[in-house]
Amino acid sequence: MDAVDTTMEKLRAQCLSRGASGIQGLARFFRRLDQDGSRSLGAEELQRGLAELGLELDMAEVRGVCRRWDRDGSGTLDLEEFLRALRVRSGEWTEEEVLRRFLDNFDSSEKDGQVTLAEFQDYYSGVSASVDTDEEFVAMMTRAWRL
Repeated sequence: MDAVDTTMEKLRAQCLSRGASGIQGLARFFRRLDQDGSRSLGAEELQRGLAELGLELDMAEVRGVCRRWDRDGSGTLDLEEFLRALRVRSGEWTEEEVLRRFLDNFDSSEKDGQVTLAEFQDYYSGVSASVDTDEEFVAMMTRAWRL
């Protein structure tokens, strides 16, 4: 595991330990880091966010992280790239653990493994509230689910 992978694992652990699990929590964290309101994170914004989580990296290391996660070559990280970077990599969890974690995102506090229509609607109403327009929400879901 190289330094970028190590940083990603630390960032994922820090986000989860602070309750930033699921799309909603990570999107909130992302927006908080986006100081200039550009809807993307530059290296400086990412560095401040990582430092806030106790991950002190020099600018060269942060730029390495940005390059690894920046899929469109823009030099910044948009929300989709940020979420993709923090998702669980294949092979870390069993299929059952992945399913349970997935369902837990939608499930109420009871976490019974059953997702009701009301729980699903509640989850997605929260997600859509964190996105400015319907078009942006549709684009995010289309990209995330590769539809």
